[in-house]
Order: sequence, then structure tokens, then C-alpha cells
Amino acid sequence: MTPLSFHNSLTRRLEPFAPLDANRVRLYTCGPTVYNFAHIGNFRAYVFEDVLRRALKFAGHDVTQVMNLTDVDDKTIRGAIQNNVSLDAFTRPFKDAFFADLKTLSIEPAEVYPAATDHIPEMLALIDALMQKGLAYKSDDGSVYFKIAAFPNYGKLSHLDPSTLRSGVRINNDEYEKEGVADFALWKAWDAADGAVAWDSPYGRGRPGWHLECSAMARKYLGDSFDLHTGGIDNLFPHHENEIAQSEGATSKPFVNVWMHCAHLRVNGEKMSKSLGNFFTLRDLLAKGYTGREIRYVLLQGHYRQPLNFTFSGLDDARKALARIDDFVARLNATRPSVPSVPCVPFAATALATFTSAIADDLNLPEAFAALFNLIREGNAALDKNAPTAGVLETLREMDRVLAVIFTEKPADPIPPEVLALRDARQKARAEKRWADSDALRDQLRELGWEVRDGKDGQTLKQIWSAAIHRRFPE
Repeated sequence: MTPLSFHNSLTRRLEPFAPLDANRVRLYTCGPTVYNFAHIGNFRAYVFEDVLRRALKFAGHDVTQVMNLTDVDDKTIRGAIQNNVSLDAFTRPFKDAFFADLKTLSIEPAEVYPAATDHIPEMLALIDALMQKGLAYKSDDGSVYFKIAAFPNYGKLSHLDPSTLRSGVRINNDEYEKEGVADFALWKAWDAADGAVAWDSPYGRGRPGWHLECSAMARKYLGDSFDLHTGGIDNLFPHHENEIAQSEGATSKPFVNVWMHCAHLRVNGEKMSKSLGNFFTLRDLLAKGYTGREIRYVLLQGHYRQPLNFTFSGLDDARKALARIDDFVARLNATRPSVPSVPCVPFAATALATFTSAIADDLNLPEAFAALFNLIREGNAALDKNAPTAGVLETLREMDRVLAVIFTEKPADPIPPEVLALRDARQKARAEKRWADSDALRDQLRELGWEVRDGKDGQTLKQIWSAAIHRRFPE
């Protein structure tokens, strides 16, 4: 079992990690609000959560992960009404797209994906417990609010000054800013803006508040207290703060031991915004010719607690880095050691130890990637000298248990007919010893993004960049 340490947002300290239940880790990760396709900023958080899950398993833990699907809130209701469809009909395509996107990015599936609309009874039970403890009250319009003045620990995650809280002022919106701290809605009484979206309850017909949903679903699948809760930094307040208040208020038990939050993703140094033209879904990037593997590689760069700047040049650099990895793996696979059972070479053992130490230190991916590329550098040097490389492939496979970018299968682009024609013409020129023509044809192939290599078995082609991408994003 590898000891792990994580930065706990609750204490703002790096702490040794110890599960509550022996070797089993219970993990709750905030999932999507399914009113649109998830964007790359969302996927920065989901890839971080995937690395956390993989790191826990890499360290020897069993993991039970729950990722919620928010399918009822202000945004999903508004979308259903605007499109004149039921809530389920509106959210279903975005749920399906989300799961397809997870596969594209090699994100391991969670054990449970609870949808909010399937857990209304659990939410009402939580409200009932809060009402009985005097932590919630019903307003004149039939809505139910959490009474923050009755919960002395409110603000402990976001480190708010309790004297600044405005208890008694009510916030009915699902999302609000820090300066809007006030009693928040647990149950919203139905009004015309909700259309047909409503459920019966002891408090009247209505629907749950967004914050309540996660508390109820986490409690059902992970218990009153569990190990880890994650999300983007924008979830820390008010969403996660309100989860703590609801859950600990209802159960009188600690809700979560360790909170982990990843920083924002920026695009070309700016906040992602449709008005700035820098808002991208995963599908937008795939349509530009990039792969899920390349996008995942970019989202793995940097430490999760530091802002990450996304650029198209970064995607192009990812393509080059992955090509370097692929070339190294191909060289290793082409090497057939005469003694398969020899011990792992020392430089591979050192690289794996460095990699493991980096992952154990609050998921330090920059150091982990440094260990990977140091292994590649030393491995290539060994191959150049026909020196042993025993255990290097196995070391790469161990690293990829966390990274999931080294051995990810990727479909090969079909070779365009014009490229095949140039290859055949070059082969004919070489057979006729027209070396100048052969060199000119090689240069034409390179201009189209293909490298031709001559070997004892003839010519082989390798794509070195995408001509389609080059046309869209010229230098």
C-alpha cells in the first residue's frame, strides 16, 4: 500500500490520507448539470477526478465512486420549457453525450451515476430531518429554506466570517455569488416558471434545490460520513458549503474527511466565454481534428490546484509528445530480449519510484510526467547502444494505470489516395535510381504531413501531423 497525501480544502493543509473503512475509499465527485454539452473547463475537473480515482487504485485501495447527474435545476427546467419538451426528453441527449465524452477521454466509469430526479424521496427525508432539528423552515410561499443562523459551523469550508452572513434573507436561485450568503432553498414551491416540473411533498408541490440533491445522493450511496469529495473550485462556495450544512445538520456527523478542488481552466489566458469566442466543448475540438487522447494529455498538464491555460498550440505540442511516446513504445516492442526473465533495469526502477512518489504527493503530475520522459530519454539511449531495457515496458504500463495516455488505442487515419500515389511514385523512382525525383517526392509527402521511411521491407508511411488541422490553424 503506497501512502498518499492530499491537500484538504477544509483545513488548507497537506495531510496523509487514511480511509475511514480500512482499504475501501468512498469518493463523491460532482458531475454535470445536463442542460448542454460539457465544455473543456468541466472536463478539466472530470479528468482530475479520474486521476484521483486511478491514483487511489494505483496505491492499492478499492474505490467506490459516485458521480451525480444534475437533471433538475433552474437551467434544465428553463431548457425544457424553451424547447417545449419534458425534462427527461431535454436532459437525456446531454446525459448520453456526457457518457460518450467520458469514453473519448479514457475516464474510468464511476460505480454509481445517480440522477437527481430519481432521488426525490431521499431529498424529502433529509428536509424532514432538518425541519425536526430546527435547521429549516417553511416560508409563506411554501418553499423550505435552510436556516444558516442555526448552524454555527456554516462557512468552515469557504472560511467565511460568520458575522458577514445575512440569515433571514432568502436566496431562491440555485446558484449565487459569495456576497449573496443567506438562507438557501431546500425545496422550492412550484410557480409558473417551473412549467410541468414538480413533485408532491409534505410542504406542497414543488421541486428540490440544487444543493440538497448532492447531500441526499451522497448519503444514500456512501453513508453519513465518507472519505473524499471533489469538484471544481467554483463548487466550493456555495454548493459544497451548503452540502456540509445540510448533511451535518441532519446527521450530526462529519460529512466528508477530505475536500479536494481543482482550479479553473483558462483559454489563451482568458476566462472561457462564448462572447469571447473561446468556449469549446469536447465535440468542438474533435471536429477540428484533435483526438480524445491529445485533449486528455493537455488536461493532465499542470498541478490540479493551479490554473491551467488551454491553447491550440498546447494541443499540437501534445500531439508531438504523444508521438515521442509512441515511437519509444514501438522501439521497445521491436526489441526481443534474449533473456526475458532478467531483472528490471535500474533506470526503470528509479523512474517508477519517482513517478509513484510524485503521484502520492497530492497528485503532482508535472513531476510524474518528468519521470516518464526521463525514462524515455534513458530508454532510448539504452536502445541506441543495444543495452538492456528489461522492465521498461512494464514500467510504462504501471505509469499508464494513472495517466491513461501511453497505451490508449487510437484509430489510425486512413492514408489519403494522393499520399499513396506519391509513395508509389517514389518507390518507382528509387527502383529506377532517379534519386533527385525520389527526394522531391519525399518532400511532397512531408508537406502533406507524412514521413516516408526506407527499410529492408520497403517503404513505410507515418503521419507526422494532420494536414486538416494545419489548414485550419496555419502557422
